[in-house]
Amino acid sequence: MQTKKVAVLGAGTMGNGIAQVFAQHGHEVTLRDLDKAILDGALGRIGKSLAKLAEKGKVEASVPAATLARIRITTELSECQDADLVVEAVVESLPVKRDLLAELDRSAPKATIFASNTSSISITKLAAATARPDE
Repeated sequence: MQTKKVAVLGAGTMGNGIAQVFAQHGHEVTLRDLDKAILDGALGRIGKSLAKLAEKGKVEASVPAATLARIRITTELSECQDADLVVEAVVESLPVKRDLLAELDRSAPKATIFASNTSSISITKLAAATARPDE
């Protein structure tokens, strides 16, 4: 399966970095968080990061605008259900992560790949919240 659409859940430091990298490499990204202000801030930080890369000559001058054009922000989880890949990067809380993955699992196609940016929670415990714990 070729991954074209990526959903990133959580627009904090890790989430906006993940969204930037995927968008910079040509993927359509939906960045979701609960708060529109957090999403707006994430887009601003991504824009600044890309501008610095362009200033230093690490990316072409056209990359920042093209990358930002591939990122769509939303507060609605339903707008993430058509993603080929979902990367969860929300607060480090098992109940929050489990509830979020379980909710998305009910609407996302079976072929959707779920990933987590957790640093301390068992992936097995997160996977158990879905109907695809072994995939």
